[in-house]
Amino acid sequence: QVQLVEAGGGLVQAGGSLRLSCAASGRTFSRYTMGWFRQAPGKEREFVAAISTSGTVTYYLDSVKGRFTISRDNAKNALYLQMNSLKPEDTAVYYCAADTTAILTRRAADYDYWGQGTQVTVSS
Repeated sequence: QVQLVEAGGGLVQAGGSLRLSCAASGRTFSRYTMGWFRQAPGKEREFVAAISTSGTVTYYLDSVKGRFTISRDNAKNALYLQMNSLKPEDTAVYYCAADTTAILTRRAADYDYWGQGTQVTVSS
């Protein structure tokens, strides 16, 4: 029912900024909790941020608090991740995901739909 497509990844230097977007198809986007995850080579997929259906409640990985901001525009069926003060440790493939249960969660297994991912590389 839902297809997700990420965009906005690229190569940036440490301290720089990048804005990721996720375009969603379907009629019920506004009913889903949305999240961002990332995965670096040789590491497990890691939760980054999640946002409630209305966009009023958010949750972040401790290491990105104060640097990353998750947001959504339900009128456009779009999800965003603004990343500031980027560090080399942020280098990974970033994925957007949708949870049809509409409950804020950081467990990857709770999310039902996934995008293909977009590469973010941060150099020193």
